[in-house]
Amino acid sequence: MRHLKQILKYMLAMGLVALTNQSFAQGAVELLWYGQSAFKLTTPSGKVIVIDPWIQKNPATPTELKNLDNLGKVDLVLVTHAHWDHMADAVEIAKKNNIPMYGPGDLNQTLTNLEALPAKQLPRFNKGGTIQPFNGVKITAVHAEHSSTLVWKNPATDKDETHPGGEPIGFVIELENGFKIYHAGDTDVFGDMKLIHDRYHPDLALLPIGGNFTMDPRGAALAVNEYLKPKFVMPMHYKTNPLLAGTPEQFIEALGKTKSKVIVIKPGETLKF
Repeated sequence: MRHLKQILKYMLAMGLVALTNQSFAQGAVELLWYGQSAFKLTTPSGKVIVIDPWIQKNPATPTELKNLDNLGKVDLVLVTHAHWDHMADAVEIAKKNNIPMYGPGDLNQTLTNLEALPAKQLPRFNKGGTIQPFNGVKITAVHAEHSSTLVWKNPATDKDETHPGGEPIGFVIELENGFKIYHAGDTDVFGDMKLIHDRYHPDLALLPIGGNFTMDPRGAALAVNEYLKPKFVMPMHYKTNPLLAGTPEQFIEALGKTKSKVIVIKPGETLKF
């Protein structure tokens, strides 16, 4: 695309985009990106939430972060849908820490039936539902426009099986200091993202831009400018395979003049708010 370097340089100069793990506000919200849609969120009170953990075999994850022991203590696992690049390590992390894994209600029911985890570690909720796992933290399941088939390796046969994975979801996470994060999971742009803005007013939106399986940079730009209007937006879910061809530069160009500050970081870097 023409003039992408000039556009990026201009937006950097105007303060419309950030390329480093800069601290944008006072507080203690930390977000470590593993690539794709996997994050480690540390809340102001020190609780650790892992979202869509595809870590060990994620080609974008730095080698030094691939060992799950390096996560340290984890308090909660969130999964947006059943696809392996979003939940590959979720069950193992929940087992290691003896903690719950929240995902689409029907996905958790399937995992309960498969005895992947004890039922107490697979609580169910669904779109519109809000949980309060810790004091001052609220997590709401919201709509996503995608699919959610579970491919599960049966330990008895060592063969892959296909099971219902429920409907995909996104998460709005409100933290102890009031900061709100919208993790969209895998989704196309949809008009009711305006309701997510109107009801929850997320400060930070984490949006897929890769295309093919999700919205592309133009779709994500439409979501930001017309519907979500967050203070900050970070592109994710791109370049982990050739089909996810969208780039941050294309996203920035598609956004044009926007009121949202774009944050672009590399896997292994941490945002602080």
